[in-house]
Amino acid sequence: MSAQTARSTASAGSRGEARPTPTLANVLRSETTKLFSVRSTPWSLLAMVAATVGLGVLASWGAGSHWDQLSATDQARFDPVSQSLAGISLGQLAIAVLGVLVVTTEYSTGGIRGTFTAVPQRLRVLTAKTLVFTVVALVAGLATSFAAFFAGQPFFAKPGIEAHISDPGVLRAIIGGGLFLTASGLFGLAVGTVMRHSAGAITVAVAGLFVVPLFTHALPGAWGDAVVRYFTSNAGQQITATHQTGNYLTPWVGFAVFCAWWAVPLVFGAWLMKQRDA
Repeated sequence: MSAQTARSTASAGSRGEARPTPTLANVLRSETTKLFSVRSTPWSLLAMVAATVGLGVLASWGAGSHWDQLSATDQARFDPVSQSLAGISLGQLAIAVLGVLVVTTEYSTGGIRGTFTAVPQRLRVLTAKTLVFTVVALVAGLATSFAAFFAGQPFFAKPGIEAHISDPGVLRAIIGGGLFLTASGLFGLAVGTVMRHSAGAITVAVAGLFVVPLFTHALPGAWGDAVVRYFTSNAGQQITATHQTGNYLTPWVGFAVFCAWWAVPLVFGAWLMKQRDA
């Protein structure tokens, strides 16, 4: 009787070990639940909207009020769409922080061990995290970009310089604002995947997207011009302009370069995820 019980237990254990691996659809549902179950998600998205729309309104208000004081050259180069989307330079930081936390929160709490136990295929976990975050960031980014545009344009109505959706390049620039915010979030996610520590990854993401790009303009010579053109948000934010000015890449080329800035670290982080202990 005891031998039969042992065989039954062994059989049950073997059946337990042979349980099927969760599919990508299962992991996607799990990662969606995780993303919306933490307080950082709504607060980060709210911060992105507030910074992007709020700063865009202030920039549009100031530019519209002082339009007559601008020189003829400045008026000719003025881009009302980029002006209303000026807040994206700060909004990108909020979504980048959320991108970092999507990965690092589980490492800081130790929950990643349970995740990898339930889903041994670690790249499936990372794929699910990336897909879920991309969809959320894209929807929120597009909504924020359109809101910033429509909130800023009334300030340009009095001088008669407001832009309209049907104007050349305007719709592409507004959609580009949403794409840029999404890519900024993915930059944060990639850095978080490589570093796994929230504080350090947030510092690197903020420096890479906001601080260092400002200082690149001080670099001398032709090599300095190249750094300005190709460095992270300097390149990516050209997608929000209706026409090219100065020493910058064209909109879609600039955005492609910016995507490379997060895609390469993400691939490296995926390799590290398979090599390192949880």
